Amino acid sequence: MKRNKNASPFGYYFQYLDKIDKGVKDSKEFGSILILTLVEEVGEMARAYLAKHGRKQTNLAAQADEVYEQELGDILLSILRLARVKKINLHEMLMYSLKKIEKRKSQPKT
Repeated sequence: MKRNKNASPFGYYFQYLDKIDKGVKDSKEFGSILILTLVEEVGEMARAYLAKHGRKQTNLAAQADEVYEQELGDILLSILRLARVKKINLHEMLMYSLKKIEKRKSQPKT
């Protein structure tokens, strides 16, 4: 797929997802499904991360099953899907959050 220079930084992914989610993205319950998927993916990423770096390093099943870097990709995809369905401009929201963090750092609470 060719990416339009003036499109959102996420436009390519949204176009790709339009093909994947065709026929289901406009259903009433799809947003709820995406929220549950996001929560599930965060749990899988946490499990995989803790299996490698946390207190559960002996959890060989989690280490063999999941790689936290791959799970992070699943989380990002879940976020993109939800943002697209709910028409959230992720670029604007990311910039908002970055500026909020920057402000906290430059103006710490005393």
